[in-house]
Amino acid sequence: MIYMADTLMELPARTLTDGTDTPKHQQLREILEDYCTHQLKPGDMLPGERVLEETYGVSRITVRRAIGDLVASGKLRRARGKGTFVAHSPLVARVHLASFSDEMSAQNIESTSKILQSAWSPAPEDIRAFFNSPPNQPHTHLRRLRLGDKKPFCIDDGWYNSALAPNLLENDVYKSVYAILEHQYAIAITNAEQIVSAVAATIEEAELLEVDKGTPLLKVVRLSRAHHRPVEWCTSVYRTDRYALRSLITKA
Repeated sequence: MIYMADTLMELPARTLTDGTDTPKHQQLREILEDYCTHQLKPGDMLPGERVLEETYGVSRITVRRAIGDLVASGKLRRARGKGTFVAHSPLVARVHLASFSDEMSAQNIESTSKILQSAWSPAPEDIRAFFNSPPNQPHTHLRRLRLGDKKPFCIDDGWYNSALAPNLLENDVYKSVYAILEHQYAIAITNAEQIVSAVAATIEEAELLEVDKGTPLLKVVRLSRAHHRPVEWCTSVYRTDRYALRSLITKA
């Protein structure tokens, strides 16, 4: 038995054997993968390297190679200075028009939000041009931390066309803005352009998303319309261990 983080955990009692077609690091990897799947849950810490060495009678190199294989496969994640943890299975979202709340609901994950900023103010020039609005016209700016099962998934930084939804912030914007637009303003998003790229987490993003500064994040810029009317310009950054995009590509 070993004690970690005030929680009693028991490693599987297994003996690694020599002279087989399966190298010891692979045997250990299989043991740890089963352990993570059936005894631990996402976010739990793996026992330290020394504990694994002593438990299974292997070298530090063998332990590190087994763990490295599981990190590479996405089963584990390393946090510098903290340890190695069971990774969360990422939410896989199809590239289609759906709100964050709808994507979460489709995979039985409870979605909530924390409002980081809400204001009615002039938009940056590129957003103003997309809305086709004069320089002094204010628009709705809403920045939210989006959570799934109370864990941070992404940061949404959205601008909404005030000519179409002038009092948007008077609604419950902790929930789906798309649902508010449709039900309160009869504005249903029908098409959007998405631009996807990779970025490194800033100090603020790292703190909000609970990752290390510089961690790779998935950045998605979405320009949404209701038919020909420009409605939303939203920039989102996602934790890549909790969110992935899936698309279907066909031959033209």
